[in-house]
Formats: sequence, C-alpha cells, structure tokens
Amino acid sequence: QVHLVESGGGLVQAGGSLRLSCAASGIGFSAAAMSWYRQAPGKQRELVATVGSGGGANYADSVKGRFTISRDNAKSTVYLQMDSLKPGDTAVYYCYASWRIWTGWGQGTQVTVSS
Repeated sequence: QVHLVESGGGLVQAGGSLRLSCAASGIGFSAAAMSWYRQAPGKQRELVATVGSGGGANYADSVKGRFTISRDNAKSTVYLQMDSLKPGDTAVYYCYASWRIWTGWGQGTQVTVSS
C-alpha cells in the first residue's frame, strides 16, 4: 500500500521559514517524480514545485527564489524549504507522487503565514 505523509506545517510570521517533509512508502521512490501543490481557501490547487527522478527541479513563478524542493532517496523523502514566507503563501500544502502508472496525494499540511 502506498502512503505519502506530510509534516512540518505550522504558523509562522511573514519573512520566516518552514521546511515541509513528505515521507513516501510503497513506491519506487528514486524513480518517482515528486511535487508539492498548495490550495488556499476558495482557490484551486496549484503546483508549487516539482523534482524529477534525476533531481531537476521546477518552480511556480510565485515561489522562485524563495522555495527550494529537494529529495533524499535514501530516506524516500521529499522536502520543501520555504523562506521569506508571505501571507499569500498561506494554504494547505500537499505532496504528490507520480511513479509508473501510479499517482497519489498526501493528506496535506497547513501552512499559515501571519502579517
């Protein structure tokens, strides 16, 4: 059975930092493309960042230069380092995995940035 478990969300002041983690099990993690999405109240879920199996990363324009996605294949974990956080970053953040024909979501973790 596949599991994606996020952690690391919380409440932080504007300008602060948080690091999200997503631990995966039940998939060939090293071959999976891993992404972070977010969904703010009343808005559609949007792609934040993706890291491929080879380590190449892509980011939404809104987070470029502030967020960094990385992966540790030995721990089957993907991270999202979020710096210079803004109130507009407030959302539920979801981990997403794509491996062979399987795709799936974690349960989400809340990030709240106060002004």
